[in-house]
Amino acid sequence: MCYYNGQKVTHAEFIRLKNLEKNVRNYDFLNREVINGFEFGLSAVLVPAKDEQGNNDIELTQMEWGFLPDPLKWPFWETREQVNEGRRPHKDKYGRFVDGLNFLNAVSEEVLQKGKVYREAALYRRCLFLSTGFYEWRHHFPVNKRTGQPRKTAEKYPYRVGVKGQEYFWIAGIHHRWDDAETGEVVESAALLTTAANLAMDQIHNRKRRQPTMLTEDLAYSWIFDDLTEEQIQEIASYQMPWEDMEFYTLERGFTSSFDPLRPHTYTDLPALDLPGIDPSGAAQAKLF
Repeated sequence: MCYYNGQKVTHAEFIRLKNLEKNVRNYDFLNREVINGFEFGLSAVLVPAKDEQGNNDIELTQMEWGFLPDPLKWPFWETREQVNEGRRPHKDKYGRFVDGLNFLNAVSEEVLQKGKVYREAALYRRCLFLSTGFYEWRHHFPVNKRTGQPRKTAEKYPYRVGVKGQEYFWIAGIHHRWDDAETGEVVESAALLTTAANLAMDQIHNRKRRQPTMLTEDLAYSWIFDDLTEEQIQEIASYQMPWEDMEFYTLERGFTSSFDPLRPHTYTDLPALDLPGIDPSGAAQAKLF
């Protein structure tokens, strides 16, 4: 799944794309190379709006990355304390250890299923995550030099993934307004959608074999503005960007704490991805555009 994202664009780039001169004073929050979803912080999200003439317009805002469902529905999070506990691994009231429900990503194939926490949001509250690139880890079993056999424990190699020729792009998302029953705190929260991995992402994200639902500009517009049928929503939510339209390269393992987190790094023990036109017998190149 995608739990790390980047959101760094220049003011000029964003103004040129979406004509949001009136929001220049708010652009400071677009200066983050790496956003860790597990911190459940704020992320840049685009939502539909109307201008004074009633025409389609957009609003750039910040939402908490990590969808917060209706407090009256499962998992019945009514207070921030319950949210903080429920999002992370913990023991339930019976003393059993349970995984956390982070709701960072919504599986596109399930988003409209009856009873899913995301269904109503997918129908009526669709949004777009702004991204300059996201991060995934490839698992590989290097050869043990002593035995000549693959090691039993996989090594993890981080990749940065973007779109060719685009400094930023859009990921389909859904959002929901959540109210803390105890404090009255109002939180706008969101989750991004994931879809089946293409040929490249199947090898990069080779544990879960998923990728974010990265949209073309036309699909992004339809996602937030058009009055879509359930069939159309499902079709866009499951859109799989072709690997030929993507760019990806390997990073240093400690990139999240580096002064230059986007610097490419080559691993001599990591085979290249098995893609048309790429020699799979060689070491992975730092950049593959």
